[in-house]
Amino acid sequence: MARTRCYRNGVLADEDFPLDDVSEHLQDASSMVWVDLVGDDLDELQVVADELGLHTLAVEDATSGRQRPKFNRYQGHDFLSAYAVHLDAESGELVLGEIAAFITPSALVTVRRDNVFPLDGLLRRWDDNADLTKYGIGALVHGLLDFVVDGHFDAVQSLDDEIEKLEDLLFDERPRDRDVQRRSFELRKSLVRLRRVVLPMREVVNTLMRRDVGLVHAEMTPYFQDVYDHVLRVAEWTESLRDLVGTIVETNLTIQGNRLNIITKKVTSWAAIIAVPTAITGFYGQNLPYPGFARQSGFLTSTILIVLLSGGLYVAFRRKDWL
Repeated sequence: MARTRCYRNGVLADEDFPLDDVSEHLQDASSMVWVDLVGDDLDELQVVADELGLHTLAVEDATSGRQRPKFNRYQGHDFLSAYAVHLDAESGELVLGEIAAFITPSALVTVRRDNVFPLDGLLRRWDDNADLTKYGIGALVHGLLDFVVDGHFDAVQSLDDEIEKLEDLLFDERPRDRDVQRRSFELRKSLVRLRRVVLPMREVVNTLMRRDVGLVHAEMTPYFQDVYDHVLRVAEWTESLRDLVGTIVETNLTIQGNRLNIITKKVTSWAAIIAVPTAITGFYGQNLPYPGFARQSGFLTSTILIVLLSGGLYVAFRRKDWL
């Protein structure tokens, strides 16, 4: 079912009324209307489009989905596309909720292809800042952008926490290379998806704030500047985390290489120690006469040589930290 709201003089006057009543509400010059369409309601978008004079290309972008975050201007209205994000900490997957918005001087029409976008959170954001709605449709757009960007902040904070856990896993006393590699891949994939969503938002908010657009009321400018600052911080944070994950992957490979070198040194050292008794017993196993042949003194001599030479090699390797 389509969600609707009507504000008169900046105060919520009606809610959840039928789409057929939108025209009636818009006849009042002091009114502004919000309409939300989702899933099966997208068939009704054409009805709203005809009523508000929405451009065909904008309607096509809203119904097709998977748009790049953007802000386009058309004659009589603007088109906004953005994504709400949420990190599934267990799987490391970044969940995206797309929302498209048609912005006219007296109406805001949001379009969602599914219920992933947390609409109830957006409504609470508008209600918490009800004093701003007196500045017109720009206040609703600000609430939408502020809610979306705050979600970006929460997602990048969650990714930061997961990367800290990954760092602890990297230097765990028990090697967990497989877990580190798998988790690194999951987080890096999520960071790439978040980067695709966050970086274009700088251009979106910056364009909205331009005076020639005429959407932002003078009193709303500081609020949009605050959103723009948050967008920049999230973008920088995402880039730094992306570099950090790359560093973790490289460090893990370096640790594996160092561990292999240590193992190689230990195996080589033990092989050298074992080679001593092998050589001596092989020498004394010759079927030829030699000093101590077939005598107890020969056995004692070989045993003493094995102990002394093997012990000497063991001590030498320990001093070099090869064992």
